[in-house]
Amino acid sequence: MALPRLVEGIGVTHSGIGLHTPATVRFGTAEEIRDQRAVTLAEAYARHPERFGRRPRPPEIPKTAWINDPAMHREPAPQTS
Repeated sequence: MALPRLVEGIGVTHSGIGLHTPATVRFGTAEEIRDQRAVTLAEAYARHPERFGRRPRPPEIPKTAWINDPAMHREPAPQTS
């Protein structure tokens, strides 16, 4: 079927990892993609600065990203009867 192949090709981006897919971050291509996005945004700004409130930049890629940050995890208080 064509639909599963189509769906496989769609990468879901996440704001917590700089609008990249987990695969681009994992396999080390996120910086290159971010650089390409920066060029595209600079060209768009140069052509139509009136469309932007400020100069656009692609989001930074965090050094670490967590689904459940262990630093934010608290042990539950012991229950007393």
